[in-house]
Amino acid sequence: MTEETVQDAPAEAVPPAPEPAAAAPRRRRAPKQDPLLVADVATARAGVEQIAEPWQIGAGHRVTVEEDRLVVHLFECTLPGYQGWNWFASLARAPRSKAVTVCEVGLLPGEDALLAPEWVPWSARVSPEEKAQEEQDRAEDEAAEHAAAGGPEGSGGASGGEPVPADRPAAEDGPVPPQEGEGS
Repeated sequence: MTEETVQDAPAEAVPPAPEPAAAAPRRRRAPKQDPLLVADVATARAGVEQIAEPWQIGAGHRVTVEEDRLVVHLFECTLPGYQGWNWFASLARAPRSKAVTVCEVGLLPGEDALLAPEWVPWSARVSPEEKAQEEQDRAEDEAAEHAAAGGPEGSGGASGGEPVPADRPAAEDGPVPPQEGEGS
């Protein structure tokens, strides 16, 4: 009697591998509101005052619970030009601890905040008229460069088509003594 391995077995004898069942999404519970962190407005305001002047922090105040023992305090921003923006301070604490820590402070846009428009590449912003004008300017510049380089005889102003350096006189002015490092 011989043992049959998977490699020796006929293809139809091998049962198809079961497809993995799609894992059902686990329901995540809502984070618990931490009364100690929610009530500590003074620590949150002191954290924001590290980056903003007290007059820049408005009276409006909201708290959002992000995770267990992690909340974000939002204060109205009164800076000119920042209508609808909010100063924020995220507060956290360790389990079974009464010490509140300021994790992060900054400025966030609110729902009605004025934001910069989304960036659009130059090629999408330019109008067809501007493109045509740019092409015309480029063609005129190339024509002017070609006319200046060609000269009356097309020689470039010196023998052999090489331009004459500004510190040396042209060959038509008379013989030029050799410069240092040049052969005679």
